[in-house]
Amino acid sequence: MKASRILPRPRLLLVSAAATLALAATAASAAAGHGKPGEVYTLTNAAGGNAVAVFDRAADGSLTSAGFVPTGGLGTGGGLGSQNALVLSEDGKRLFAVNAGSDTVSAFSVDKDGLTLLGAPVSSGGTDPISLTADGKVLYVLNAGSPGNITGFRIGKTGLTPIPGSTRPLSGAAVGPAEVQFSPNGKLLVVTEKGTNTIDTYVVDHDGLTTGPYSQASAATTPFGFAFDKKGRLIVSDAVGGAPGASGLSSYDVSKSGVLVTITPFLADTQTAACWVVITNNGRFAYTTNTGSASISTYGIGDGGSLTLLSAVGGTTGSTPTDADLSRDGRYLYAHISGAISAFRVGTDGSLASVAGAGGLPAGSVGIAAS
Repeated sequence: MKASRILPRPRLLLVSAAATLALAATAASAAAGHGKPGEVYTLTNAAGGNAVAVFDRAADGSLTSAGFVPTGGLGTGGGLGSQNALVLSEDGKRLFAVNAGSDTVSAFSVDKDGLTLLGAPVSSGGTDPISLTADGKVLYVLNAGSPGNITGFRIGKTGLTPIPGSTRPLSGAAVGPAEVQFSPNGKLLVVTEKGTNTIDTYVVDHDGLTTGPYSQASAATTPFGFAFDKKGRLIVSDAVGGAPGASGLSSYDVSKSGVLVTITPFLADTQTAACWVVITNNGRFAYTTNTGSASISTYGIGDGGSLTLLSAVGGTTGSTPTDADLSRDGRYLYAHISGAISAFRVGTDGSLASVAGAGGLPAGSVGIAAS
């Protein structure tokens, strides 16, 4: 199928007639367009027609809406309860997005002219795809529908191709998975299961196939989002069932075979529903968004992977923060909130200072990825 080309800005992006939203691009402001250092992406997740919302990032970290690009699939119109509903490739030249309402995954190329949809969306290999992770030329998707699974794809010039035999189960049929992610060296996959208080690991071979899962009890309840630090240690948010003031983070060493060894068993942040985790480029700080407290907590990461709570309320969002991501240069943190994106400048000490974010997102929008 011929790739559909998204024209340079300023431009008007048309969505299928089935879409419930009238999605139109807005021209970038002079400040955002001059020397624009990057972009921020999120998903509308609209049931009538899913789309990627694009925001230009200015030099000061502020955001300007730059339009909506259809994914060719359908959203669900509601939250997915996951981290990484859309992700950028390591080189920033590909963007991948889940279409949870049509059980598909879309792939885009990324260049100076914007996003190009690479062919038709492909089947996710299951139902209710909610999370993605990419390493080199391999992409894995986490399917939350019962029975849940992970399924692998080859990343090519024209899009995604399923890897035969790559589908692997989770620990059970209905486990409430939240995220899938490659380890930094690409040799392991990790999945968190909210419903079973379990963390699954899979060993990845040179062909992109996996063995597993090796399912292990998490150090605290309701493990949700996570991230790896520079040394391959795992930092996991524990939502503790959404109990008021009870959530926090845990940290683990991860062996080559996927065995977890707890470093910090659980360190509370006195906030509610810690769910999404990002780690700074230098590996010194971790941030978790507290959905029930409208806040972002800041943790320090020690040389051995131990955690220290630096600020229970390192940043306030004014609404329910969900997904978060850091700009590629590590200078700015972006958090997806209800109908908008909050933005923060990251200090050398890990502190957060608010900068201008952006609104205009529909209810039920999900995910965030920053370049």
